[in-house]
Amino acid sequence: MADEVVEQAGTAGLLREMERIAAALERIAPQLAGPPDFAVADAFLWRTEPDRFEPVREVNRIDLCLLKGIDLVRDTFLENLERFADGFPANNVLLWGARGMGKSSLVKAAHAEVAGKAANPLLLIEIDRTDIGVLHRLLASLEAAVERRFLLYCDDLSFESPDSAYKSLKAVLDGGIRGRPGNVLFAATSNRRHLMPRDMIENERQTAISPTEATEEKVSLSDRFGLWLGFHPCTQDSYLEMVRGYAEAFGVTISDGELRRRAIAWRQARGAISGRVAWQFSIDLAGRMRVGRGDA
Repeated sequence: MADEVVEQAGTAGLLREMERIAAALERIAPQLAGPPDFAVADAFLWRTEPDRFEPVREVNRIDLCLLKGIDLVRDTFLENLERFADGFPANNVLLWGARGMGKSSLVKAAHAEVAGKAANPLLLIEIDRTDIGVLHRLLASLEAAVERRFLLYCDDLSFESPDSAYKSLKAVLDGGIRGRPGNVLFAATSNRRHLMPRDMIENERQTAISPTEATEEKVSLSDRFGLWLGFHPCTQDSYLEMVRGYAEAFGVTISDGELRRRAIAWRQARGAISGRVAWQFSIDLAGRMRVGRGDA
């Protein structure tokens, strides 16, 4: 009798412990915090743990007309996005190349341009690079919203050894039996054309049994993007054209010669020349002259 009491007490204690563990696991398990309300904004940040969509009611972007020196890639990206928004076939896009030349700005500006006149609601969803490995959970949520179309955007996408999340992205872009939903288009920006550092690719070539196959495994991710748009280093003429455009947008009144002198001195002091440097100079100039908006 005593043994039975001890056994029952032990079983009860074990059950209580299992219930405590189950409750703790349920609390930390990543789950969607209710159905997303995509009507509250036209741009969202996707967060995990738990999975949720955070609305962005004021996107940090500039007007498309202010992006200078990238006319060809601008028009190509815009046309591809317009086709997608209107329900026609379009390619996933990799915007790669020089730092500060407008890759991210183009994605955000083009979305604003197209969303305002698209046949279907077009929403911008930004995903962090660290969440690429669980991208399938996001796509499941977006696929259900068939009445909307989504531009899924990842800024500064790249992978370091031994990061294997790129394999998940490969399956989503092209190759998996499910693939990406028809109402989702993926755009990524990167300073690297193949999304991998050169030393990572070279290391695979030197240590693999089949160097060619190992290298192909690493660079094949960028091949899954149907559209590659290259952003090349800025010339001084393009830089000055950007500065003039920004000065006009801010309402700066200054002679062309003085603007040129100040802009060149600014970029020489920075030791760099790019669209980002032109924007930073223009903000400084507008601030000194007390014109423009303080939240630009």
